[in-house]
Formats: sequence, C-alpha cells, structure tokens
Amino acid sequence: MQPALNIAIKAARRAGQIINRASNDLDLLKVSTKQPNDFVTEVDKAAEAAIIETLLEAYPNYGILAEESGQQAGKDDDEYQWIIDPLDGTTNFIHGLPQYAVSIALAKGNSIEQAVVFDLNRNELFTASKGAGAFLNERRIRVSRRTKLQESLIGTGFPYRMFEHVDLYLSIFKELAQKTAGQRRPGAASLDLAYVACGRYDGFWEFGLSPWDIAAGALLISEAGGLISDLRGEANYLETGNVIAGTPKVFAPLLKLIEGKLPESLRG
Repeated sequence: MQPALNIAIKAARRAGQIINRASNDLDLLKVSTKQPNDFVTEVDKAAEAAIIETLLEAYPNYGILAEESGQQAGKDDDEYQWIIDPLDGTTNFIHGLPQYAVSIALAKGNSIEQAVVFDLNRNELFTASKGAGAFLNERRIRVSRRTKLQESLIGTGFPYRMFEHVDLYLSIFKELAQKTAGQRRPGAASLDLAYVACGRYDGFWEFGLSPWDIAAGALLISEAGGLISDLRGEANYLETGNVIAGTPKVFAPLLKLIEGKLPESLRG
C-alpha cells in the first residue's frame, strides 16, 4: 500500500472517531446553516481539522481543498492537493440516519491518485490507488456485471440547495423509474459512488456536486472497471459537479437518456 494512501486512511479513521463520539450525543450538537438546507456542525469542523493536521504532518507542502475551511495552498508543491469532505451526509448525521462517510482524495494536477471513503457506521473502508485497483476492507472490488439498464439499480441525489433544475430532475427520475429496476437517494454522494464501484449500484447520476463529493468515489469507480463522466461524456466532472457513472454496459444508455433531456445550460 502506498504511503500517501496509508496517511489518508489514518486521517479518515481519526475523523471517524470524532464523528462516532458525537453521534452518541446528537441533541447536544451545535448546528449552523451555510445556506438553505446546507448544514454544518461543530463535528464537521473538528473532523476536518483532524484530517488536515494528520495529512499536513506527513505532507506539509501539499495543498488542501476542504469543504469547511476552503482552499489552502501548499508551501512549495501545489501540484499535489488533498480533497477532503470530513462528513459527507451531514443532514443524515444530524438526524441520526446512519448514511454518511469521510471522503479523502489526493490529486496530482488534474489526476486523482489516491482515494479513501470511510463508512464508519458499517466499518467499511473503500480505498483505491491509481493503476492498482479498488478495495473494500482490503478485498478487491469490481463494478457489477449488469449489462441492461432495465435490470439496473441506480443511485441519485435530488437538489437540496438550488432548485432551478428540480423539474428536470423529476423528469429524468420519472423516465428512469420506468426503465430501470429502481432508484435510490440515500444522501451521501461519496458512498453512492463507492456503491457503484463495489457493485451495489449499477449506475449513478447527480448534478451540482462539489469536488470533495466526487473525487475519491470517481477513482474508486475507474479502478473498479466502471466509467464516470460529466454530462457530455467527458472527464470534467470535478469542474462541473455533474456526474454520470456506471458499469461499462449501463453507462452508455444512462448517459444517452439523461443527455437527451438536458437544456443547453447543463450540457457541460
């Protein structure tokens, strides 16, 4: 296992301890609102601080892009950047719904090199290194063998901050409801992407995500033999926040269906 991946795992587990302790006293949490329906707790901030401290102790010159504290430039080598979501699924967490995770990725330029998604409730550690495969608790994982969209289980996420595209979402959801085996919307994109990588989902789609929601999961999928793109079928999903992913056979019809419904403003 590569040293950088080991450090990311250490950081994720340290954050997981903080989150686990806080989950026992949810009524005592201080919750604030960044914007409508977008919450942050003292736990998000404490977990992020612990992650950053662990990563910078080992790699002091690497950059940081984190959900709560924003972007911190590396001292000398900003070619490398850690992309961090300390608690993906905060709304689930504050409601006691056990579907949330820690997500950490390491980017070299525009390439994601290392990935960790840690589901502390199930003690499931998803990891990947570029060119070395994807793993769940050290067991190699692959995307499912599903080949037909109509037999596929698809993950998604509905708008919760910006609602200008809600009618489009509902239109796509309605058509996919008739052309798939089902859709799921648990509320933590990093885990949704990890579930595509390990074969629990056969595909996934969502618009308006942030880089820290996507980065680690994207590498998991590609290293597990899946495909992931933006809405044009290109690799600009970290910039656009728009994601379609799936098994090699499911990805193409999923992309085609969604692409056919898009207004020009979202074809990026």
